[in-house]
Amino acid sequence: MTRGRVLAVAAAVALTAFAITALVTVAVRRRAAGAQASTSAAAVPAAPPGRKITARLYYVSTDGTKLTAMDREVAYGEGAAAQAQAIVNAQLAPVAAPLVSAIPPGTRLRALYLNEKGEAYVDLSREAAAAHTGGTQDELLTIYTVVNALTANLPAVTSVQLLVDGKEVDTLAGHIDLRKPLEKNLALVE
Repeated sequence: MTRGRVLAVAAAVALTAFAITALVTVAVRRRAAGAQASTSAAAVPAAPPGRKITARLYYVSTDGTKLTAMDREVAYGEGAAAQAQAIVNAQLAPVAAPLVSAIPPGTRLRALYLNEKGEAYVDLSREAAAAHTGGTQDELLTIYTVVNALTANLPAVTSVQLLVDGKEVDTLAGHIDLRKPLEKNLALVE
């Protein structure tokens, strides 16, 4: 076999392995999200009656490589920080199929702070990192689900820094730098 033919076969094998890995990752994520929706939908209390706003929330696209935006009703919060908390809580809530959340199951909002420069500090429970599926693309989708939900809905929020379990973290799953606040990134939205 010639060297060129060996390289072509090796490239074809690598491409096939990559495609299979991507398909398995999407299937596992959908299955986990379906299990999350079916097991915890009953535990999610109904939204309290009262004033609501329409907010744009973000979920994993059908091909698993981007985010898709969806307008949903969210509880009204008095002031930017309270509204930011309501938006993040809505984004973290379990969703029913066919929607798939980019947030690891069990993740809760521990606290949210908004400073005078418009930087939101979102403190998520340890599940955000411990239950993360890993991979650069999944980590990007998880991070920008929260960042975009806040920056797209609240003009007072210019950037978002994610914290985990009350601490600054370098990354969620080893790929995306979280040591400083991140701005909106709509390039990840289909």
